[in-house]
Amino acid sequence: MTNKLYIQDVTLRDGMHAIRHQYTKEQIMEIALALDKAKVDAIEISHGDGLMGGSFNYGFGANTDWEWLEGISEKLTHAKLTTLLLPGIATIHDLKKARDLGVESVRIATHCTEADISAQHIEAAKNMGMDVGGFLMMAHMNEPKKLAEQAKLMESYGADCVYITDSAGAMLMDDVINRVKAYKDILKPETEIGIHCHHNLSLGVANTIVAMQHGATRLDASLAGMGAGAGNAPLEVLIACLKKMEIHPNCDLYQLMDLADDVIRPLQTRPVQVDRETLSLGYAGVYSSFLLHSERAAKRYGLDTRTILQELGERKMVGGQEDMIVDVALDMFGK
Repeated sequence: MTNKLYIQDVTLRDGMHAIRHQYTKEQIMEIALALDKAKVDAIEISHGDGLMGGSFNYGFGANTDWEWLEGISEKLTHAKLTTLLLPGIATIHDLKKARDLGVESVRIATHCTEADISAQHIEAAKNMGMDVGGFLMMAHMNEPKKLAEQAKLMESYGADCVYITDSAGAMLMDDVINRVKAYKDILKPETEIGIHCHHNLSLGVANTIVAMQHGATRLDASLAGMGAGAGNAPLEVLIACLKKMEIHPNCDLYQLMDLADDVIRPLQTRPVQVDRETLSLGYAGVYSSFLLHSERAAKRYGLDTRTILQELGERKMVGGQEDMIVDVALDMFGK
């Protein structure tokens, strides 16, 4: 590998989904400082759906993004403070506000076929002097060559790195390898490749490792897998595997283990694990954050969550269509 591995923790962003975006300011500060001490390279903080994601559709947070971000950057000694932005939810004005609060790096996230809507935000972030990643969500829904073409667009707008984002935890290892290879074929050598895996098929760590072996250098993970659905690649497991492979990032494995078990797991109101519902997310290829919405709809209308998820998959629903889950459940209830 020509580039150093870069470990980005998403416990305080993707992990928001697992607790309905209810981290307190005090919890954010405690966990961020502990991750910094454990020497991860970047810590992503925002509502689970990115800056300004708090809404009726996505769910309101216990705090605003600005309250969660305030006062963090000046206390970090190793990690970069990062955030996520979805065009159409947050604006360039919001990005400037995050930058003023010390955010050094941002991922601009779009659906895997809609890279063109990221141009203004990527260019603006670069003009602010930020490190910028392009984040192509639901990557399993676009074939490798076409996904790579979307990555190339993000690169042309100024992205330093473009991610393969398995938002549904639906990809098998060959699916990941083929997409990394397609990126390598078309992107400039200096453009980094990132990998963001969900764990719905229990392949979050395996997929992250095979992506790394084929050229990805920015690896996402979260403590105890904290995230939507069955969660993300568990950070402590990923680091243990890397160390067994004699690939030694700076991360302190024992500190991460302690954080996962002693701090994060007790916060989980619904265990972040592979079970019949979260496995169904990966099997159906459905956006991981649809889980809690679908479980509520299933309970309300006396349906099986799995059948709702399967129907959502067949309709090829994507992130941002959370409000349609109740409509789908009503259609099924009426049959």
